[in-house]
Amino acid sequence: MTRKYTSIIIVLCWLLPFFSSAQVKNKPAFRLVPLGVLGGIDESNLSAYMLATNGTNNYVCLDAGTLHAGIVKAVENKAFDVPAEKVLRQYIKGYFISHAHLDHLAGLIINSPDDSTKNIYGLQSTLETLKNHYFTWASWANFADQGEAPALKKFRYQPLTPGTETAIENTDMKVQAFPLSHSNLTSTAFLVHSADAYTLYLGDTGADTIEKSTNMQNLWQAIAPLIKAKQLKAIMIEVSFPDEQPDKTLFGHLTPHWLMAEMDKLAALTGTDAIKGLNIVVTHLKPPAINIVKIKAELKLENKLRLNLIYPQQGKPLTF
Repeated sequence: MTRKYTSIIIVLCWLLPFFSSAQVKNKPAFRLVPLGVLGGIDESNLSAYMLATNGTNNYVCLDAGTLHAGIVKAVENKAFDVPAEKVLRQYIKGYFISHAHLDHLAGLIINSPDDSTKNIYGLQSTLETLKNHYFTWASWANFADQGEAPALKKFRYQPLTPGTETAIENTDMKVQAFPLSHSNLTSTAFLVHSADAYTLYLGDTGADTIEKSTNMQNLWQAIAPLIKAKQLKAIMIEVSFPDEQPDKTLFGHLTPHWLMAEMDKLAALTGTDAIKGLNIVVTHLKPPAINIVKIKAELKLENKLRLNLIYPQQGKPLTF
């Protein structure tokens, strides 16, 4: 071997660790499979998102408005190469329920006879509603481990304490819950943590100004350091109505104007450079279709921070 080729090999060997490091750094941390993306009346496409550490099949389901129809759509789109029944029973390791409105948990209830044993995570107030009003023998059947007898013990209630990070059983992820204001009840934001990466999912919520709350500001203060450190891979947040919706009839939801007002508050904590290009997955858009068109147009016009706005589609996976 000539001296020239020997030198090239030495240089390549020296550079290899840097190339490997760059590849690892750029590898997505999370895989998200939307099972339902809308708010409103379409029972086949309501809020539910499967989230896993990328490269694994150990998912949690962020809300569960639609399960079966969404899983079938995901299989059709080749997001999974196994039958829908296996996704439901084996891939979903637990449910995070942000609040106890039916469009966020109907799929969990309806599919419970065919589901497997797993945990339901949520704030105590959310779990109490499930226990006292849904998983009862008058409403359905008590598939949980608490409440009206006989308890079938398929699902285990796992209350989350705000400010405390909790390991998610049968995954390598952890979660921290934050209370949100949603009109007359408490909703939840879930901050999911895997290795050095995070994804934030917000259930239904209104802006602090309208809700007379500090919950959003408290959440932004908690995640601002993660954004500065480039550890927060995405924020999943609702926009239910176009800007024409009067504030008095938002009922604990966001419009493009109010989302961007909250993003301005977050940018004040992180700096505009840090937040530019941040993945914002827009959830819970409510029909009719004309309203969804308006919401997207208004968000594009009002996106002064140059956020990366993403509109998830049912059954089509995303990575961050």
